[in-house]
Amino acid sequence: MSDIGMGYGEMQVTNLCKGYGIGPLHKEVIKDCSFTLEKSKLTVLIGPSGCGKSALINMLAGYETPDAGSILIDGEKVSGPGPDRLVVFQETALFPWMTVFENVSYGPRVRGELSGKDLENTTMKLLEMVGLEDFRSKYPSQLSGGMQRRAELVRAMINQPKVMMMDEPFRGLDAMTRALMQEYYVRLFEEHRGTNLFVTSELEEGIFLADRLVVLTNQPCQVKKVMDVNLPRPRTFDMMAMPEYVDIKREVLELLHDEAMKSFATGAVNAADFLEAYSQLGQDQAQPRMEGHK
Repeated sequence: MSDIGMGYGEMQVTNLCKGYGIGPLHKEVIKDCSFTLEKSKLTVLIGPSGCGKSALINMLAGYETPDAGSILIDGEKVSGPGPDRLVVFQETALFPWMTVFENVSYGPRVRGELSGKDLENTTMKLLEMVGLEDFRSKYPSQLSGGMQRRAELVRAMINQPKVMMMDEPFRGLDAMTRALMQEYYVRLFEEHRGTNLFVTSELEEGIFLADRLVVLTNQPCQVKKVMDVNLPRPRTFDMMAMPEYVDIKREVLELLHDEAMKSFATGAVNAADFLEAYSQLGQDQAQPRMEGHK
């Protein structure tokens, strides 16, 4: 096993389609979705709640098969789950009967890639990265939500997947813990520069983390626009006051406004947050631009 870090694969998603149901009950959830995850970049998928982001992640991970289109990693077709792609989901997936150390070291241990002192040193180095070295013997039930998220991050990292995928992993955490987890995650990425895909419905989170934003429509999910986030790294929260950040936020809110309206009409809660943010931005910044469109 190479030095600790994230993997560096490139994923190409081309004309992906997915629907559910039969006959008159069939519903097209994803339609002609295409984008690229570039090596060593943190790409963020952002769209209204319920637009199909999790269904998309399930296909990229190989848990579901697309109805049409293709997914390639370094030119090789994705045909099922594999160690080259790992997902950190919204719900904790730590084994409750294992300690933190046993959970984090599980992958390379069962595959026989590391053992003995090498396994211990690698695992402890990762735990130290996220401040969990003193909790190695604790069980998941003895950890806070933020600690569980940190353990899951490094449990994925120790396997060195070519692409690490995060499906709204900080959803449900309180505001302070969520902000701390964003800082932990972005620091790990900036240190190792692996290929990462992060899925979120939270606009400020997406901009803060991303090198590139893939803005999605409401169902059927399509790519509305791919945007580069040209903010300097390392990222800090005071960047949210930068004019560049505000300009990106304004543009994404405008792109998502109609999509959020459609999502809100179906009862999606997060769409209301988009609409509220758009309204507030419009009072002092977005309104002149919108007037210019008339």
